Order: sequence, then structure tokens, then C-alpha cells
Amino acid sequence: MTRVADPGLPPGYGPADAERFVPETHGGARSDFARDRARVLHSSGWRRLAAKTQVLSPTAGIDFARNRLTHSLEVAQIGRELAVSLGLAQDVVDTACLAHDLGHPPFGHNGEKALNTWAKDAGGFEGNAQTLRVLTRLEPKRFGPDGESIGLNLTRATLDASCKYPWSLPEAAPGSMKFGYFADDEPVFAWLRAGAAERVKCAEAQAMDLSDDIAYSVHDFEDAVVSEYIDPEILTARSGHDSLIRAVSEWAGGSFTSDQLGAAYDRISETETWLTRWDGSRAHQAQLKNFTSDMIGRFARSSVAATLEAADGAPLARYGSGIVVPDDIHAEIAVLKGIVAAFVMASGRRQPTYRRQRELLTELLDALWAAGESGLEPAFAADFRAASDDAGARRAVVDQVASLTDQSAIAWHKQFCEVPLV
Repeated sequence: MTRVADPGLPPGYGPADAERFVPETHGGARSDFARDRARVLHSSGWRRLAAKTQVLSPTAGIDFARNRLTHSLEVAQIGRELAVSLGLAQDVVDTACLAHDLGHPPFGHNGEKALNTWAKDAGGFEGNAQTLRVLTRLEPKRFGPDGESIGLNLTRATLDASCKYPWSLPEAAPGSMKFGYFADDEPVFAWLRAGAAERVKCAEAQAMDLSDDIAYSVHDFEDAVVSEYIDPEILTARSGHDSLIRAVSEWAGGSFTSDQLGAAYDRISETETWLTRWDGSRAHQAQLKNFTSDMIGRFARSSVAATLEAADGAPLARYGSGIVVPDDIHAEIAVLKGIVAAFVMASGRRQPTYRRQRELLTELLDALWAAGESGLEPAFAADFRAASDDAGARRAVVDQVASLTDQSAIAWHKQFCEVPLV
């Protein structure tokens, strides 16, 4: 993609990167990319993230656990620093990080499974594809000449940076349910990807993805220790080490051998701030916090160094060069993620909760489908009426439920699904 230097844009970015799906004119000193960031921060969808599950639901009564909004802020802080080190547009990476979870439904990935199953005959559901839908259609801010909502109408560079999986469901890898757009969002996807090679993520999207991986791995581990789902003494005990690595390996899906994961675990556990026990004291809280800081710095520094070495002076902006994450760092991130998966997501004590969350969302979807437009908020009711077929109408119901917070999903379920006693 050939790019012409523009004095109003960061180095490496041209006019096409700052274009919007529907052109706009603005006054003031803010750059187009800074304006994108403000639009996400002021959106209602972003505020709703404060009451959506990261790993532990905000309805669980654990007031210190991260939610999707605090997670997104932490991802953005990491992403902005990566952008500085790599010469990428800070506002573009920052905004992509802030926006990356806007499409997540109530109850996180567990809710995603329920919506995908319910919508299987209407194009399925994927949180990242829903993020694009929120940014370009559902979040009310701008309208096109035909009166249709175009969402926040962000710049091409920012939308592309927010796209973690630049392909559709039919184009996804065999067995994978990860994709970046729904069929009726193809026009805006084609626009934002103009000039890009198929399935290749821009450098800013790769920086966002890495920032998300780093934040997810260390902060979910921290929350799991503080909430006592993970006992550091059990982690340190060599008697259960082999079974732990097997569990991590199963979660990683064969991306690494057991030997690679075992070596990665050993490197992490040999760091000075690694906890060998937890009593909730301020000293242990500080040690755990310093461990997460050490890991963030370790993962980011290694990736920046490897990326700059591979680029050999070439600019990274947009499609100039890719982000390089060393294999040993990938394995260490996978270990931390896998430990959380083994002790929290795959924990037997959590399964009844996860099952009930999926049942709740499925029952709510069924009830809203039966109620039709009368059960939906006005904006989604209008989409339901305008749908040309059942698939479009089901998509309006899915959009409605995906927009809910954990608490509002529970409240809606009580309103539409629970029969009052008489």
C-alpha cells in the first residue's frame, strides 16, 4: 500500500489511513486519530464494559476482580507503550486496545458460546466480529446519506487496527470459530481493508493483539491468586508439576510441546518476584503486583527487541513490517494463560456457574425471539422490523442480548423468562 507523507499525520501514515467510511470535516486542533479515541471513550458500549465479565463476573461479589473495562484500559496502557517503542501511531493502537472487547456479550467467552450456538443458522456469533459491528453500525454517532447508522465512523487505520481476525467465518481455519466480520458487514470490512493482503493483520492490530495477550495472561493470573482460585504453594509443589503442564498443554491445543511449556514454567517460576505462598498480606499483594509488572516488561521488551531486529530499520506502520514475538515468550504467555484456564475456567467448581450462564442467555434469546420487536429496545426493534428474513431478525435479537451487561442480562431474564408465583 503506497503512502504519501502528510504533515497532519504521524510518520508512516497517509491520507487513505485517515479516511472515514462517510467523509467528515472538523474544526479544532485534534488529529483524526485522537478524535477516534475520544469517540470510543465516550461511547455507551465502552461504558457497559464496566459490568461485563473478564474472567470472574462482576455479579460474583468479588469487588477487586477485573472487568472488561479495566482490562481494556490495561491493554491500552501496554499498547500505547509498544506503539512508542515501535514507531506506530499511539492513538491508533490505543484506540484499538480500548475497543477490542466492545463486542463481548454478558459472561465473557462463556456467553459467546451460548450466542454462537443460538445463532448458528444466522451466521453464528463471534465477539471480535461483533466489535466491528458495534463500531460501524450499532453504536449511535454518525449516519450515512441513506439515513443508515454507520456507528462511530472511525478512520480506516483505527478500524483495521481493531480487527483481530481479518476474515469471515467461511474463511476461518478448519475447526476454528474465530472470525472478524458477519456477512452483512462485508461492505465496511472491504472498505477498511482496501489495499491489504488477505488474512494479514496490520502492525497496529498485531500490537493490540500482543497487548491483549500480555494483559490477559498476567492480570487474570493475578486475579485468580487474589480470589484464591490458585494456590501458589500448589503451583510450586513439584509433585503436581507434570499434571499441571499436561493441563496447560491441553489448553494450548498443541501449540507447544510439554517440554517447551515445562521450560517456560521453570523460567517464570525462577523470577525473583514469583510467589511461593499467599496469605493476602500487603507484602504478598505487593510481591504479586511486582510479579505482574515484571512479566509485562519481560514480554514487551523481548517482543520489541525481536521486532526491531527483524525490521532492520524499515518502518512498521500499517503494513510496513510485522510484530515478532519470540517463541519462548509465546510459551511463557501460554503457561500463565493455561494455569488460569486449568484452575478457573476448567475448574469443577465453576462448571455449574458456566452452565447456568449459558442456559440463562439461551432462555433469554428464545423468549425475545418469541416476543418479537416488542421485547427489544427501540433501536434493535427497528432492526428487527427492517430485517428481510429470519436470519436478519435473529441477528437483531443477538445484537440486543450481546449489548447487555451481566447484571442486565440477569434482570432481563427475570423479566421475560421467570414465571411469577401466584
